[in-house]
Amino acid sequence: MTNDALPIPHGVTQILLTKGLADALDKHAEEVETNKQEIDKVEVPERFARHVGEIVTRKLETIESPEKRSEVVRQIMELLKHVDETPVNPPVELTAVLPKRSVNNHRFLETRPQTPLNDAALLTNAKGDPSLISEIRSEIATADNVDLLCAFVKWSGLSLLEPELRALTERGGKLRVITTTYIGATERRALDRLVEKLGAEVKIQYEINSTRLHAKSWYFHRNSGWDTAYVGSSNLSVPAMTEGVEWNVRLSKQQTGQLLSKFMLTFESYWADSSYRLYNPKVDAKQLDSALSQASGKTQKESSIILGGLDVRPYPHQEEILEKLRVERSIHGNHRNLVVAATGTGKTVIAALDYRDNLSTPGRYPRLLFVAHRIEILKQAMRTYRAVLKEGNFGEILADSGQPHSWTHVFATIQSLSRNLKRISADHFAVVVIDEFHHAEASTYRKVLQALNPTELLGLTATPERADGVDVATFFDNRTAASIRLWDALETDLLCPFHYFGISDNTDLSALKWVRGKYDENVLSDYYVNNDARTALIIKQLDNKVSDPKSMRALGFCVSVQHAQYMATAFSKAGLPSLAVTGHSTSKERTDAIKRLRSGEIVAIFTVDLYNEGIDIPEVDTILFLRPTESATVFLQQLGRGLRKSAEKAVLTVLDFVGMQRREFRFDQKFRALTGVTRRGLLEGVEKGFSYLPPGCDVSLDEASREVILENLKRQVKPKWKQVVSEYKKHAMDGARQSLLHFISEADYELQDILKSKDKNWTALQRDAGFSIGDLGPLHDKIIKRGQALAHVDDPIRLAVYRKLLNGTLGPWSKLSPEHQRLAAMLLFTVRPSSVSFTSPEQALDVLRAEPAALAEFLEILDVAESRIEHLARPMEGRLKNEVILTHARYTREEIVVGMRYAGFGTKRSPVSMQQGVFRAANTSTYVLLVTLKKNEKNFSPTTMYRDAIISPSILHWESQSTTSIDSPTGRRYVNHKEEGIEVVIFARETENGEFGVAAPYLCLGTADFMSAQGSRPIEIDWKLRTPIPADIFARMTLQ
Repeated sequence: MTNDALPIPHGVTQILLTKGLADALDKHAEEVETNKQEIDKVEVPERFARHVGEIVTRKLETIESPEKRSEVVRQIMELLKHVDETPVNPPVELTAVLPKRSVNNHRFLETRPQTPLNDAALLTNAKGDPSLISEIRSEIATADNVDLLCAFVKWSGLSLLEPELRALTERGGKLRVITTTYIGATERRALDRLVEKLGAEVKIQYEINSTRLHAKSWYFHRNSGWDTAYVGSSNLSVPAMTEGVEWNVRLSKQQTGQLLSKFMLTFESYWADSSYRLYNPKVDAKQLDSALSQASGKTQKESSIILGGLDVRPYPHQEEILEKLRVERSIHGNHRNLVVAATGTGKTVIAALDYRDNLSTPGRYPRLLFVAHRIEILKQAMRTYRAVLKEGNFGEILADSGQPHSWTHVFATIQSLSRNLKRISADHFAVVVIDEFHHAEASTYRKVLQALNPTELLGLTATPERADGVDVATFFDNRTAASIRLWDALETDLLCPFHYFGISDNTDLSALKWVRGKYDENVLSDYYVNNDARTALIIKQLDNKVSDPKSMRALGFCVSVQHAQYMATAFSKAGLPSLAVTGHSTSKERTDAIKRLRSGEIVAIFTVDLYNEGIDIPEVDTILFLRPTESATVFLQQLGRGLRKSAEKAVLTVLDFVGMQRREFRFDQKFRALTGVTRRGLLEGVEKGFSYLPPGCDVSLDEASREVILENLKRQVKPKWKQVVSEYKKHAMDGARQSLLHFISEADYELQDILKSKDKNWTALQRDAGFSIGDLGPLHDKIIKRGQALAHVDDPIRLAVYRKLLNGTLGPWSKLSPEHQRLAAMLLFTVRPSSVSFTSPEQALDVLRAEPAALAEFLEILDVAESRIEHLARPMEGRLKNEVILTHARYTREEIVVGMRYAGFGTKRSPVSMQQGVFRAANTSTYVLLVTLKKNEKNFSPTTMYRDAIISPSILHWESQSTTSIDSPTGRRYVNHKEEGIEVVIFARETENGEFGVAAPYLCLGTADFMSAQGSRPIEIDWKLRTPIPADIFARMTLQ
């Protein structure tokens, strides 16, 4: 057969399957293979409308009579019950509506871009295209407000548009500009002109080494709703606007509405981002001149921390660390805390911010001891604390060079401190910070830790696992309070991007000896040493993946000294001069090797673990993993040797040589650390590629290594029940029953591996492992599944009441306070089996008390939930401050409707009856909005993902129900809620389904106030949150 026999050609497509197409494909079922997937329900209206629109267009094009065309459209409108939207005959378009009783600028009334407002287009400065400059002038002339986003602004480009921009602001329009100091190309006098003469608001991103903004875009707002935009390659300069071969896409709200929505919301998120600073020529001109000079390379970059009036604000990843420290201290009562953060990610800034924001009160700084092993670190740390606290005289140095006078805030070298320990009482310092804590195993550090007893001990380290195998977390009850994840540092542009290549090395390690959770290193070494075929493959892959191996600066991590020496010799023989540096090397040999690598005299250093920690070689641009590395900690430490930024390094190339592994070997730990995705997200990432890595990063696996890793991941990510039971038996070999929390921590399982169904859960696991369990109640199989709905509980008050109800110590219902009754009702309706009706609190309690095994399991799930608390919940701002629902706590839909007093005992509504995304709780005069940000969980969806969006930590963009108009009673209440005494509370979740594959809980974002609205049916509203969103939530859910 030929392609012509089918209604569509062969190939990849995403066409809507119609009845006719399905019939045609059935006829050719023996000749063609098809792939089909169900369209996500939120995408269906858009896909159907597009399909019907194309058919209607084709049909109308065949009808020559204008009257008949109009009649067909009228019939369609009548069928849809929208007769009033039938076009008039003959067809006429309205080009402007302006008030008669005012002086109207007729140029504004009559000017039009050559490209109609309802069309999209591509302008390439080609013959026949309207010029970009003329189109931009016409767009400005017909706009009510204009936003410009461009990497740099030139005087020459601004002068071309000055008359139109001046007219815009003179008629009351707003002009906003976002630009950068990128390569020093912006001209300050152009920005001065924009602000002082044209009334523009200008924001600048001053970050010199981390500027990623390279967009060139215009957005033209029109009160009529007929917005347009240009996105392309043209900055605001004469060559870009008039002469260059530039490509610019014209967007329109009518044809490309989703793209304009993304443009607008992304621009607003930049505008709200604190890294873009409002420019005032009278105040900021000198700073801008300095930044432009540095960016152009004319002057050297200054320190990022500037003493003066500016507040030092944490990056989002640093704020997340600060919140975790608050949780450790307030929720878990832990006052000895370890923070793990790669070199260059701001560990000292975190310590100073923690001291200022978490441990001090206004005007009172507790006694502080900061300890490090080098005087240079101390001096930099003291400068950092002074900048953060805005106290130019804060702190004194204790070192060989001198002694403190007041001993109140001391920055001490470990050597000098150890000599002065006897004169310091154990509790003299309230706060002790030890930098580079991995040195703590040294006897001097151990002596200091034993001698001092501060209220708060904070350890900072980039390398928690030392070269000698000691894990410094043992000083903190085997806990790491917080760590800066690799992808957070990359997102913030603090580290160099990486390109990771997983390469099959044609080795089979599946039969090699396995001892104490890892390969026998002697056997592994013997396998690799003198393996010339593998070494030849490694050198060949280097040639394929590295542009010039003879000029690279590489670190290769080996299994043994012999392996390192063999690799150095083999590389040198291949014309790649290399050295082996091991624990047997002298200090001089190590230092000399680094110098030779930096100078380019050698291209690689091979080692075992010497450069896991403590050695800073920013010039390293290639990392070779030449042995299987299972530990995520060791893997990140070794990877981190190449992630430091360097002026001549654009990207770190990582080659990981993957062989067939034993079943016990775990790829999931390493890849989770590398990519930041969940265990289950790993499978899709390995199969289809990792689509959402930090900018500039890439993970690439060859076909053979992908198959090896996939097979391994399937065993680890989706363990079979027999495997889980066997693992439980192994961890309970002494016959002692383990708690759920202890088991999943020790065995490295996730809660969804245990809580699967009525037949597979914590109770069933203990039974299947041979342990006795409590009595199974009459509804056990139905109620036990509801344990999944308790895994999110994350505030102490709710946890306390839930535990008392479950363990029988809550007391009679009639004696409970109204708040405790409401919390108890939230639990009862959360765990209620779908087949059971609750008629009263007492009856509900009787149902629950008849299920002792389920109650015991629920209590253990709450222990796990408590261990996973990430945020401090706090009362809602405003009139609802005494309600049981707390800001930044998570809740199921049942908990929300009961907690907000909309449904439950004493009301006529059942909590399960509320399925819509907004409801009005009359008892508290509150509108409650339930927001799911990502409507389509399977795919990136431009048609739905910008309906609701987080613009900044304090602004949420929300779309009302499609039937709500701006002038309806509900619409007016949204806009005027404060005047009418109505509160608005917003709950948000990223996706509809959560960790168990069922409805995800919502995070309470707290009370919010109306900011602005546009459109009607639906109304697009921006809400101002009274409490900012936690940093980690914002980083995960924001548009940026």
